[in-house]
Amino acid sequence: MRGWLRATAGGLPSAYWYLWAGLLINRLGGFAVLFLSLYLTTQRGAGTAMTGLIVGTYGIGGVIGTLAGGVLADRWGRRRTLVWSHLACAVVLAGLAFAGNLGLIAALCALMGLAQSMPGPAFVAAIIDLVPADRRLRAFNLEFWAFNLGTAGASLVAGVLAEWSYIGLFLLDAASALAAALIIAGRVPETLRRPPPAIQQDRRGRAPATGSAARAATGTGTASGAGADSASSDGGLRAVLGDRIFLAFAGLTLLQALVYTQNNTIVPLAMREDGLSPSAYGLVVAVSGALIVVGQLFVPRLIDNRPKARVLAAAQAITAVGFGVIVLADHLPVYLAAAVIWTIGSMLAAPPNAAINSELAPAALRGRYQAVFYLTFPAAAFLAPALGGASLQYLGSWHWLVVAGVGLVAAVLHLAAGPSRERHAAAIRSETAATAEVR
Repeated sequence: MRGWLRATAGGLPSAYWYLWAGLLINRLGGFAVLFLSLYLTTQRGAGTAMTGLIVGTYGIGGVIGTLAGGVLADRWGRRRTLVWSHLACAVVLAGLAFAGNLGLIAALCALMGLAQSMPGPAFVAAIIDLVPADRRLRAFNLEFWAFNLGTAGASLVAGVLAEWSYIGLFLLDAASALAAALIIAGRVPETLRRPPPAIQQDRRGRAPATGSAARAATGTGTASGAGADSASSDGGLRAVLGDRIFLAFAGLTLLQALVYTQNNTIVPLAMREDGLSPSAYGLVVAVSGALIVVGQLFVPRLIDNRPKARVLAAAQAITAVGFGVIVLADHLPVYLAAAVIWTIGSMLAAPPNAAINSELAPAALRGRYQAVFYLTFPAAAFLAPALGGASLQYLGSWHWLVVAGVGLVAAVLHLAAGPSRERHAAAIRSETAATAEVR
């Protein structure tokens, strides 16, 4: 048992564990997004399509918040970005608890998306800063585990709270965001390290010679090499947006997110149409989270030394099957079975997805790379309910076959993109090592 614990959670710095604790506490109170669509339909009288559009404003705010969070993480610092975004989130959630007008709720949903998306790039950038490369798969696996442990705990309580008081639900969510801000402010140091001035790229865009040498050696010529690694804050996002292999990976992650986001946007609406209560949906979320809590710590041993592209392809195919099963669902047991299948897919996908993301990000642009990567989630948070709400309304249960098809397409594309992505990651590692030697 001690050996398994060391292999699963050992060798990580204390600051990482405070970040981990802040994420866990935040998710334990993460009720609002899970039950927002039910809140709008049952408490505010919004129709299915209108609910999808209002919930979609969360994604619009998330796009802005993710970009801002990435830039601030690189310029202002990881710790400040995390603390102030959590504080802002607490304020917005408190306002949402008492908002009654649908227009005001939509505006607050957009602000909530902004505030809740800002910490993402800073969280991941701080983990990459703190944790050595050979331990990051472990760190990201534990991060995903904490996220779902908190979500499982939240869903167990939130289903009951939703039937008692939505105001209390939003206020508890605000309190958890405040608690996370206090932990990070008190225990997590700033991890952003500026490169020495002698090797920083000058204002005219010159980069250290090591970058071109490394690119020549590896046969790559992307904008994400040492030039990007040593880039100043000016033009940083342009460098990220010029990295085609990274953008292709982010696009595949968007397809993955479009499928998985059905879980907390469209699935509760489908369950309501089948006459199931909010607590039934809470049970589905809780089962999914409990499965992750029990099984996620064993995932690294299943996928270690396996090609990441193949693992992601298998994970996407399993997730697609899980949502496709909902075509047959009209009772709670079928929804629970579907949740088990799609959760297994998400468990397998999380560690390699995060590891690839960290491998493709040059050190000096980690915040910005995470920002562009994390754009996929608010984009999915907008597209999934906006398109899915209308699709469910007009296609009925056939909607879930469309969702499954998207997941299978993502699986095939991961297999096709894997080799070039591995070569690109090797080039980044080579250039980062060369830059470290210069420093």
